[in-house]
Amino acid sequence: MSIETTKRVVSRFAKVGESRIAIRDYKAAKDALTADDMRELVKTGAIEIRPAKGVGRAKARAKQARKEAGRRRGSGSRKGSQFAKTTRKDRWVTKVRAQRKVLVNLKPRLADGAYRELYSQVKGGMFRDKKHLLSHTVAKGYLK
Repeated sequence: MSIETTKRVVSRFAKVGESRIAIRDYKAAKDALTADDMRELVKTGAIEIRPAKGVGRAKARAKQARKEAGRRRGSGSRKGSQFAKTTRKDRWVTKVRAQRKVLVNLKPRLADGAYRELYSQVKGGMFRDKKHLLSHTVAKGYLK
């Protein structure tokens, strides 16, 4: 039987692809006529069934380690909309908390009634950031 046919028959009963069949003894493989003959050749080692090749995880592990270290998080790696990473609400909460913290620290130095007024303005979203809040308090003369 031809070598191609032998490989095809062995791959069928071994349930592997033809590329995984390696023939070590070509003369014995040519003389084999039945699938049973070929099974015997597999047992004796004249025909070898190579192990399957897996997909290595080394690169994936290295990539994961870099992600855990905080890498690969830049704008080029992000998918989704602008607020997919941090929602509008989360940004708002972070900003307002920071501004309220500044107000609490300024409270002893503020004029009467200024704290409540500024607090309401922070709540209303008047200030872009802490710096804007501070410049406003100085400009309006709220500091004692």
